[in-house]
Formats: sequence, structure tokens, C-alpha cells
Amino acid sequence: MVTAEQVWEAFEEIPDPEIPVISLVELGVIRDVTVDGDRVHVAFTPTFLGCPALEVMKRALEEKVSALGGDPDVEVVSDDAWSTDRISAAGHEKLRAAGFAPPAPRAAGPTTLVELRSKAFRCPYCGSTETTLENIFGPTPCRSIRFCESCRQPFEQFKTI
Repeated sequence: MVTAEQVWEAFEEIPDPEIPVISLVELGVIRDVTVDGDRVHVAFTPTFLGCPALEVMKRALEEKVSALGGDPDVEVVSDDAWSTDRISAAGHEKLRAAGFAPPAPRAAGPTTLVELRSKAFRCPYCGSTETTLENIFGPTPCRSIRFCESCRQPFEQFKTI
């Protein structure tokens, strides 16, 4: 019989389809795993409900559970939004090493345009805070494009959601 611990370990091996340097566990999209006999229930909240990789992630979770000998039941939780605060510390470091600026912890309120334009965002390449917002709209809704004035590198900044 499969255990919840085995399932969590297996899920550590599933890379995010858009940013494969980070696992779905490190990204924080897996809410809960419960095992009842052969049935393995997985509560999963994507980064946003319109995510084009939603079915890919759901299928990967189902395949891992099946490979362990369990009967997968993957529930997409839509009544509780994902937050960048769910990204693990290891996930933050993996994002930084891959050239992404990880999100800052959430403040009491939402991120404002003033915060996005500030010099508070550190370049993942050289560590400088001399960065500017180039485009608030990045390749996905949760990222914007910044430019480092010190090392002259563009990079993606995860928005704090």
C-alpha cells in the first residue's frame, strides 16, 4: 500500500512545465495528499485557473500516483487562490540560480505599481538592486520583465501574488 510520504517524495520529481528547474512541490501548488486504501486524493491549486499547463500538471500527478500503485483522485481546488508565499525556500533558490528573481513576501495588501518600479528588486545574476521595470507584462501573468543597470542583463521578476 502506498503512503502519503511516498506520494510527496514522488511529487518532488515532477517539474513545473513552464519552469522545469522547480518542482510542483517547491512551487507550492500541491495542497494536500491523503491516502485511503488504494485511493490517493490530491488537492491541487494551480498558479492561476487559466493556466495552460493545468491538464499537463494534473496528468503528471495522476501518473506518479499510478506508478506507485495507487488509484489517483486529483482535485483542482478553485475556491482558494495560490500565492507566491507558497513557493518553498528551496524553490526560491532554484529560481534565482536559473536567472529568475523570486517574489518578495506578501505585504498586508497587494503589490502596487509603485512597488514594482522601486529599486527593491535584486538582480538574480549580480545581486544589484539597480534594476528597472521594463514591462509589467511578462510571459505569464505572475511575472514581469526587469533590467539590471549594473550587469546589463534582462530578467524575469516573479510578481508577489
